[in-house]
Amino acid sequence: MRAIEATAPGGPDVLRLVDRPDPVPGPGQLLVRVAAAGVNFIDTYRRAGVYPMPFPHVVGSEGAGTIVAAGTGSGEFAVGDRVAWAQAPGSYAELALVESRQALAVPAGVSDLVAAALPLQGLTAHYLATSTFPVTAGQDVLIHAGAGGVGLLLTQLAVARGARVITTVSSAAKEGLSRGAGASDVVRYDTLADLTTELPAIVRGLTGGAGVHTVFDGVGKTTFDASLASLRPRGGLALFGASSGPVPPVDPQRLNSGGSLFLVRPTIGHFIATREELTWRADELFAAVTAGTLDVRVGASFALADAADAHRDLEGRATTGKVVLIP
Repeated sequence: MRAIEATAPGGPDVLRLVDRPDPVPGPGQLLVRVAAAGVNFIDTYRRAGVYPMPFPHVVGSEGAGTIVAAGTGSGEFAVGDRVAWAQAPGSYAELALVESRQALAVPAGVSDLVAAALPLQGLTAHYLATSTFPVTAGQDVLIHAGAGGVGLLLTQLAVARGARVITTVSSAAKEGLSRGAGASDVVRYDTLADLTTELPAIVRGLTGGAGVHTVFDGVGKTTFDASLASLRPRGGLALFGASSGPVPPVDPQRLNSGGSLFLVRPTIGHFIATREELTWRADELFAAVTAGTLDVRVGASFALADAADAHRDLEGRATTGKVVLIP
């Protein structure tokens, strides 16, 4: 099979298209012919060595495709079934091994591209809105990178739960996408001279001086201070990513002086730790897609061989919605 390998820690240039032996499924594993693989920031962190990984390694952990072989004890799945997944190492490939306990049945009517685009970012949006800081009717929430993959999905989920959503974006085109997802107000942070002071002032102006109940921040270093300053007393900041870099150490007294604030750094694995929780979240997402109430935007697709270009565009913030690779 062909696969994309990260040869050493580094930039996108370390990605190489290689030939590898076809995997063989063991007990509880599914061998899937990959129709599309999701491209995510976590892939870039692993490629760069920010997250410890063995090198070389086949990149990627998300995708969708059709089962071509199954090991013993593969449960509800059989050859020919369409599945998607969020956590299967080595997904930038023509074939991937997926643990059956991590596989998601793809409903009829959901395309392979949408099925590949939804798991990681959709599950993230779902756990943020329903579990980390549950969004309720009448709340004001701030979502950074509102035109990104998580941002577009999280905006729709928050609006569906009755919240008023304020987002940040970096261009007029992204503003249009964010408003289309349901954002009531969109802040162009590319027009701000000082994000740290100007964004909180804008947010408080939009909320009668109170600030928002919750900030969902996947950007990190460049937005963190503004996020804390945009919260009302007893508000919560969910820092779920670091696309602009990691946040420096924080003095807990900042949470006190900001108004008894809550700060959490969630990760997806703790919110899909059981099969029951994983399928609950996935079933709700797929049901919303098939009902037409959740739009999954695939902003760009690349050939498998062009994975380095996909990483460059993602890290350069040149993308909207989801980026996928087509083997």
